[in-house]
Amino acid sequence: MPSGAYDPEATERKWQERWLDEETYDYDDAAVDGDTVFSIDSPPPTVSGSLHWGHVYGFTLQDFVARFERMRGENIFFPFGYDDNGIASERLTEDELGIRHQDYERREFQQLCREVCAEYESEFTEKMQALGISIDWDRTYRTIEPRVQRASQLSFIELYEQGREYRQRAPAIWCPECETAISQVETEDDEQPSHFHDIEFEVTDSDESFVISTTRPELLPACVAVFVHPDDDDNQHLVGEEATIPLFGQSVPIIADDRVDMETGSGIVMCCTFGDQNDIEWYQAHDLDLRIAIDESGTLTEVADEYAGLDRDEAREAIVSDLDDAGVLLDRRSITHVVNVHERCGTSVEFLVTEQWYIKLLDKTDEYLEAGRQMEWFPEKMFTRYKNWIEGLQWDWSISRQRSSGIPFPVWYCAECDHEVIARKEDLPVDPLSDDPPVDACSECGHDEFVAEDDVFDTWATSSLTPLINAGWDWDAESEEYAMERPEIYPFDVRPQGHDIISFWLFHTVVKCYEHTGEVPFDSVMINGMVLDENRVKMSKSLGNIVSPDEVLDEYPVDAARYWAAGSAVGDDLPYNEKGIVAGEKLLRKLWNASKLVDSLTPDERLDEPDDLRAIDRWLLAEMDDTVRFVTEKLEAREFSKARDHLRSFFWHTFCDDYLEIAKERDDESAAYALQTAHRRFLKLFAPFLAHIAEELWREMYDDRSVHNTEWPEPLGLDADHEAGETAMAVVGALRKYKSDAQLSLNASIDTVDVYGNVAGFEEEIQRVMHVESLSTLEEEPEIESVVTGIDLDYSVVGPEYGSQVPDIEAGLEAGEYELGENSLSVAGLELDSEMFEVDRERRYTGEGEMLEAGDAIVIVRN
Repeated sequence: MPSGAYDPEATERKWQERWLDEETYDYDDAAVDGDTVFSIDSPPPTVSGSLHWGHVYGFTLQDFVARFERMRGENIFFPFGYDDNGIASERLTEDELGIRHQDYERREFQQLCREVCAEYESEFTEKMQALGISIDWDRTYRTIEPRVQRASQLSFIELYEQGREYRQRAPAIWCPECETAISQVETEDDEQPSHFHDIEFEVTDSDESFVISTTRPELLPACVAVFVHPDDDDNQHLVGEEATIPLFGQSVPIIADDRVDMETGSGIVMCCTFGDQNDIEWYQAHDLDLRIAIDESGTLTEVADEYAGLDRDEAREAIVSDLDDAGVLLDRRSITHVVNVHERCGTSVEFLVTEQWYIKLLDKTDEYLEAGRQMEWFPEKMFTRYKNWIEGLQWDWSISRQRSSGIPFPVWYCAECDHEVIARKEDLPVDPLSDDPPVDACSECGHDEFVAEDDVFDTWATSSLTPLINAGWDWDAESEEYAMERPEIYPFDVRPQGHDIISFWLFHTVVKCYEHTGEVPFDSVMINGMVLDENRVKMSKSLGNIVSPDEVLDEYPVDAARYWAAGSAVGDDLPYNEKGIVAGEKLLRKLWNASKLVDSLTPDERLDEPDDLRAIDRWLLAEMDDTVRFVTEKLEAREFSKARDHLRSFFWHTFCDDYLEIAKERDDESAAYALQTAHRRFLKLFAPFLAHIAEELWREMYDDRSVHNTEWPEPLGLDADHEAGETAMAVVGALRKYKSDAQLSLNASIDTVDVYGNVAGFEEEIQRVMHVESLSTLEEEPEIESVVTGIDLDYSVVGPEYGSQVPDIEAGLEAGEYELGENSLSVAGLELDSEMFEVDRERRYTGEGEMLEAGDAIVIVRN
C-alpha cells in the first residue's frame, strides 16, 4: 500500500493507459453463448463539436451498467461510434473551413468533412478514454465508413423490396437555411414573437367583404382557397362564392370545412400551398390548385409578382406596408405563438412540394407501439414519451436529404420513363454520381440512359441501424439471405440514450430493426435526462451558463465526476453542482485513508473465516450482506443514486466512524477477517462508481487481476442480531463523544455504564473498546423527566389574533409567568390555542450519573 495522500491525477492516468494496453474491456469473440453476453447499444455522438456534460453524464451511466454486469460474469459488448455522415458534420465542416457545400462536388466535399471530423473524433476519443469508460475501443465505428454505408444501403434495398419505401412528389417539411427536406422528428416547437394581421378580403363580383387574421401575409400570393366552418352561421352565406386576394388579385373558392378553428381570428381562414399541415390536408381533400410562393432558400418566387426575389421576412414587411397603403390592413397586433423550427439550426420550416423518398410508418403504428411494450423501460415513465410520439405521428418518414455529406441512395432513374434502377447487393456500397448502374438498358422501356439519384440518406436512417451494424448484419450471397456475424449480441440487452432523442433514435431504430429482423432490437431501454446548470436551466451558449467538463476535470478527479453523475434518478435531469463533485472527492480521500488503516490492521494473505467469529464482527458482515443486496437490487433497477447513497452512508458511518474505531483497538483474527472481508467487498461495490481508486486499492492490496474482472459480491449468509448490533454501535458512539466532550483520551477508563436498550451479545465489545470497568443492562427505563426549555410562538397566527398584545405575551413567556394546559397556554391574561405555539422540551435524568442518548438507547455513565 503506497504511503501518503491519494494522487488522483497520476493514478487515473495510469489506469486509463493500462486498461487500454491490457485490453481489459475487450469483447471476447470466442464467447458465442448469448446467455453470457451483455450487449450495450451505445449512442454514437454526433460529430459537431467538443465534449460536453451530456456526454460525460450519459456515458458514465452506461459505464455503471457495463462494469456492474461485467463483474456479474457477463461478457460485455460495449462499442463506440461516431455519427459523422449528416447535417451536423456538414455544418461543422462549413463553419470550420468557412465554405459552403454547394460550392463543391459531393466527393470532394465529403473528403473535407472526413478530414475535419477525424480531428474532432481523435480529440473526442482521448477525452472519453480519460473518463475511464470501459468501452472496447477496437469496436469503434463511424457512420460514414464503407462497412456502415453498405449496411445502410442494404437496409434501403430490403425495405424497398418489401414495399416499405416509396418515392413521391408531395408536400414535405423543408428547412430554408439547410436547404433540405427534414422529417417530422427533426422539428421542434419554438415560441416566437409575431403579429396578427387583420386583412380585408373582397367577395368577388360583390360589394361585400370579410376579414381574415393571419400571421403570414407573405403567403397571400400562394392563397388558393378560403374556408369557413360549417357551423359558422354568420359566414355560411359566403360558402360557394369566390374571394379576391388583396394585392395579388387571384380569385379563390370559399369552401366549408369542419377543420376551421372558429375561435381563432375572425373564424375565416385562407389556405395557402403551403403554410401548415392544415393547408396540406385541405389541398389534398379539395383538389386545390398548387401555387408555390416560397422556394427552397426561403425566397419568394415569380408567383409573388413584384415581391419575387425577396426573402420571406423582407417580403412580409413589404406586403404589410402595401396592404396598409391599400387600406385593407385593418389591424396589426403583437402576439407570441408556437412555430415549427428545424432543431439543428432553429430556422422556421416551410412546407414545399418536392420529390422525396419515404419509409411507411402510419400503417403500422400499432405494431411499433407493441414493440415498445415488449422492452423493459428504465424508468418506466419514459414509455409514455415513446407512446405519445407514435400516437402523434402525421407523416411517413422522409429519409432523403438534399445535402453533400451523407450516404448516397443506391438508385438510378431511367432518363426516358423515370423507372427506378436499384443497385445489386453484392456491389454495395455505391455512389450513383460516380458508379454506373447495374443494367445497360431500362427493363421497362429499353432506354439506355440513366440519371443518378443525387440525394443522400437522412443521418437517422443510418444511425437507426446501430444494433445491426454492431451485430455484423449483411447479405449472404451464397445462402441468399441476411445474416449476422455476431448473432449472440442481438437483440441488445440495453439501449442507453437521452430522453430528447426517443422520437429520433429510439423510435427509428425500433422501426428499422423490427422490419429487418421481425423482433425488437433491445431487451431494455435506459433513458437518462439532461445536464442543467445549478439553477436547473438548460446549459446554452446564448445564456452563458455552460460549464466546460474539461475545466472541471482539470481541477477534480474523474472519479469525483463519476460520483456526481450517479446523483440523479435515471430519467431525471441532473443539475451540474460543484458541491456534488467535491463530495465525491471527499469520499475518495475517505476510502483511501480507511484502506491504509485496514492495510495496517490486516495481514497480506487472505484470511479464512475463524471458528470463533465475534458478535460485533458477525454483525458487521451481516450488515454488509444487507448492503450487497440493496446495492445489487438498485443497480439492477438502474437506480444509481440510491445505490450510491446507501453504499456511501454505510461505508462512511457504519464502517469508518463506528466499526473501524472499534477494530483498531483490537488485535485478533476475528477483527482482521471482518476488516479484510468487508474492505474487499467495499472495493467491489464501489468499483462501478469509483473505477480508478477501486482498481488502485485492489491491485495494491489484494490481486494482480483487475477488480473490474472479479466477481460481484454475493451475501455471505451470516446471521446476526441487527438491532442489538446497531444499538451497540450507537452506545460506543455516545461514549466516544462523552470522552471527547470531557476532553478525555479514548483510552481513558470509565467506571460504570448502564445501558437501557438491546445490546445482547455485544456487552463485552462495548466494555473492551471503550475501557468500561463495569457494564450492565437495565430492564426498566431510568427515571427521566421532560423539562420545558422554551415556547415558540407561531406569529402568523398570534399576530393577527392579538396584535398589540403580542409584546405582553412575549414578556410573560420570558419571565416564566405562564401555565401550560394539555392543549392550551395561559399567559398575560390570555388563553392561546395549541396551533398558536410549540413547546420545546428536553429529557433530563434525575438519578446518579450522566445520561447519554444513543439512538433509541439510554446510557448512564458514572465515573
